[in-house]
Amino acid sequence: MNVSTCGRLLLALLVTASAHAADTTDTTLLQRGQYLATAGDCVACHTAPGGKPYAGGLTVPTPVGNIISTNITPSTTAGIGRYTEPQFRDALRKGIRADGAHLYPAMPYTSYAQVTDDDVRALYAYFMHGVASVDNRPALTRLPFPFNLRLSMAGWNLLFLDRKPFTPDPAKDAKWNRGAYLVRGLAHCSTCHTPRNLLMAERSSRELAGGMVGSWLAPNITADANSGIGGWSEQDLVDYLQLGHARGKAQAAGPMAEAVEHSLQHFEPADLQAIASYLKTVPARHDPADTRAVGGWGAAFDGMADQRGIAPPADAEQWSGEQLYDAHCASCHQAGGEGSFDGGLPPLFHNTATGRVASGNLVLVILEGIRWQTGDSGVHMPGFAGDLSDQQIATLGNYLTLRYGNPAARITATRVANLRAGGAPSHLAALVRLAMVVVVVLILAIIVLWRRRKRRRTSSGQA
Repeated sequence: MNVSTCGRLLLALLVTASAHAADTTDTTLLQRGQYLATAGDCVACHTAPGGKPYAGGLTVPTPVGNIISTNITPSTTAGIGRYTEPQFRDALRKGIRADGAHLYPAMPYTSYAQVTDDDVRALYAYFMHGVASVDNRPALTRLPFPFNLRLSMAGWNLLFLDRKPFTPDPAKDAKWNRGAYLVRGLAHCSTCHTPRNLLMAERSSRELAGGMVGSWLAPNITADANSGIGGWSEQDLVDYLQLGHARGKAQAAGPMAEAVEHSLQHFEPADLQAIASYLKTVPARHDPADTRAVGGWGAAFDGMADQRGIAPPADAEQWSGEQLYDAHCASCHQAGGEGSFDGGLPPLFHNTATGRVASGNLVLVILEGIRWQTGDSGVHMPGFAGDLSDQQIATLGNYLTLRYGNPAARITATRVANLRAGGAPSHLAALVRLAMVVVVVLILAIIVLWRRRKRRRTSSGQA
């Protein structure tokens, strides 16, 4: 073999080795991006029921109207396939699309603004090369005036968007900082768990003190012992995030169950522990109505004994709470509310679902049920919206809170009907329009007064 041949062979080996290294790096980057996309739970909002992953089309109800999620697959005709990395970064962290239009903060860019450049790069690589392209064009979002003016979001961002990426706290350890980065950033916990002001911005003074997600309450997850998770251990929090329940305290339902199923259960154990470590240090925010831990109410109670041998009324609307419980709940949760023997179905006492004065989540669970999967197991509780009337659910709910939970909770048939219909209608759009009218009237009044004074001065000068 001559020198020239050896040289060509060596060069070929070097090129092959270099290509292999690049492939390995790209694979690593894609895997990292997929993990980060899962951590951000992007699939939950950008996938319609029965639709392809990330192809958009999900209707997201908000107080200002329905927002339709967009296609974020690499389709060049319907998705983000033509986005450059800087354009992707601006959409993710600033809420600005490639065409310069502003996104609505239903897309949690206010949280994603914390994401580092390296993580943005990994996410971009995944969405461009790891997600299947789908040429699906979702319907356009059409909000009522004045919310349909996307340019108004520029002013909103000036007021409420903090564009600085996450900066580690040097006084804290790496575990705490990792948890803070995930909670404040990709996991976007504050998006649901922080109350909002009239302009729909998060109230930073009440961070993680509880917020509304449609009709669901995303509860207080600050370190308060009664209102929040101050009485939970770090392992309780890890179990809840990974398994969807913390024994003797709570179980996920509604939007939180979706977050566990699609996102949180897939976190690396170290990241779950970091989140738990950080949440335990969030400043406590207390609700005076919580006189004891919301998961600490109630005890086992068998109300069936007094009902046995007594025929229920012919009119099911007149059934008592005990009778409704016996007919619809006792077979799974047992006569005394102890839950299943294997722990798969929770006890109804020492349970946040029955321990809150705000009982909307309990009503929604009865109406809609619970369905989610973690690993090889899951939870399936049927909903009773089609079986029980508003009055029956109110009667049953009051029995559950009286016997197993917080007796101060009150549920009415009117409240059940409201939640069954999707919650109370929002008057925010009307209020904003009224405020705009008031502002215009004030401006016109000022102009009229100014002109009158000017005329008087002119008349005085002529005289």
